[in-house]
Amino acid sequence: MNLLFREKKSVKEKAKESSSLSVQTREKVKYSLSTNYGENSLYRALRENIPLIDVCILKIRRLVGHFEVQCEDEETERLLNEFLARVKVGLSGRGINEFVGNYLEQMLTYGSAIGEIAIKGREIAALYNAPLEMVTVKEEKPLELSFFVRKGFDEVKCPYPELILFSALNPEPGEVYGVSLLRGLPFISEVLMKIYKTIGINWERVGNVRFAVSLKDEDSAFASERVRSVAEEWQKAMRSGEVNDFISLGEISVKAIGSDVAIPDSQIPVRQMLEQIVAKMGLPPFLLGFSWSSTERMSSQQADILTSEIESYRMMLSPVIDRIIKLWMRLEGRNLPYKLVWNEITMQDEVDHAKARLMNAQADEIVIKNENKKEKV
Repeated sequence: MNLLFREKKSVKEKAKESSSLSVQTREKVKYSLSTNYGENSLYRALRENIPLIDVCILKIRRLVGHFEVQCEDEETERLLNEFLARVKVGLSGRGINEFVGNYLEQMLTYGSAIGEIAIKGREIAALYNAPLEMVTVKEEKPLELSFFVRKGFDEVKCPYPELILFSALNPEPGEVYGVSLLRGLPFISEVLMKIYKTIGINWERVGNVRFAVSLKDEDSAFASERVRSVAEEWQKAMRSGEVNDFISLGEISVKAIGSDVAIPDSQIPVRQMLEQIVAKMGLPPFLLGFSWSSTERMSSQQADILTSEIESYRMMLSPVIDRIIKLWMRLEGRNLPYKLVWNEITMQDEVDHAKARLMNAQADEIVIKNENKKEKV
């Protein structure tokens, strides 16, 4: 599988190698150990239980967008873009954008991301997003990482670390793994879930109306029989699918249980929790449908901040893409300079850029006219 440091092999060995494909970071044998690995399970639960967090990560993935590769040689550019568009990703995915999107999601959610370039013969056969639960990253030598795959109760070192892609999001000094974008949100999310849970309980109590029926009877000798009779008739009337009249003798009082209790207003505390989550995720509220800001100027400033956030994520992904492209060129026997061209983040950016170019051109025209006037004078 390792084409970077190959030795001479027999014809049978080469044929066997070219017809097989293996992935180092994929689990081959299932075992009964729990996959609950602390923080990763917590962050996964946050995405599952708080829709806003999941939506934010998916929107960041879409906003990062896609890219193309430009080369000086047109033939190389065509072949490279075709490879990037058709390369297999995992079991059912296609295209490097699928791989990069999954890689980014993993890095944002867990703080680290691991992928692998799968080689078959003399070509890149697939790209694989490895689960973090199956791979351990260690620093065996100074500034040199080693990768170990959990197989059963043991850890096996990956023999070809040059084919493994690893990124860490804002790692702390001296640490191998990065910091999740969701760090700091478990407490906020727990408070938010408590509020939502109590809202559901209160509506179940108040929304599903229950009645207190009181019977006032001066004849205590037949009180129990009358209460039983009224209870049976009341149940028949309430359980019937049609509107029925309830007729009885004596003075009967019917009141809704809890009708005088007001449900606490949850709008302010819920908004406070949501503001904390949105601020942590780095997305402007208007992208999520929240109209907390009414001025266009504020929205424009938030859009500028979003642009810088997306550019920083692209800078983290570019080295990963570069390693894939450089390995493809080496396998194809090409060594040409290339350039990654990302698409514009939003349509508003293109409009702003066009307006800026127009204003610069108008300013240059005014400067030229003034200089010509001075020369004539």
